[in-house]
Amino acid sequence: MTDERLLFVGASLVEQGDWAAWFPDDEAINLGVSGETTADVLARLDDVVAAEPDSIVLQIGGNDFARRRSVEQVVRTIENIMVDLRRRLPGVRLLLVSITPRGAEFAERIRDANRHLRQFAATVRAQYLDVWPALADGDVLRDDFTTDGVHLTEAGYQAWVDELRPALERLREEPPMSRPISIIRDAGAL
Repeated sequence: MTDERLLFVGASLVEQGDWAAWFPDDEAINLGVSGETTADVLARLDDVVAAEPDSIVLQIGGNDFARRRSVEQVVRTIENIMVDLRRRLPGVRLLLVSITPRGAEFAERIRDANRHLRQFAATVRAQYLDVWPALADGDVLRDDFTTDGVHLTEAGYQAWVDELRPALERLREEPPMSRPISIIRDAGAL
């Protein structure tokens, strides 16, 4: 991997990750905040933009379901985050990570949201990483990957990082999006 400014954005799953140790060849910046919802991330996008990242890994949404937000609310807010990031950072590489399992009672709604997000990612030239198969045992996190059904153990993070490494390699194979080129015309040539 190349030396890039790699920004991780999300709630406690992101905050508790040791991204700098797991991606030592990059300048890994952790902007995870425990307890945050999609609306919280949307409200603090100025911090994301100010960090001037080359690539962004976004993983958010689980707390919204715990607070009884609808699939539509979660999906729309994540879409707004992605659209705003693309508008404000047109050259950034975006990787959207699926919402992880969070108890069997939430599974159907989270899977529905993830289906919508997978389809949406391409519309903002982002890549999508589905970590559900690597972390789940049916509708819940694998027992050895969690102690509370929500947060990851060291083994859980290792499974996530094992999925994340090749996803970031694919992301970096894509050329960065470029800013629109403005052509200055000589007034005399018109």
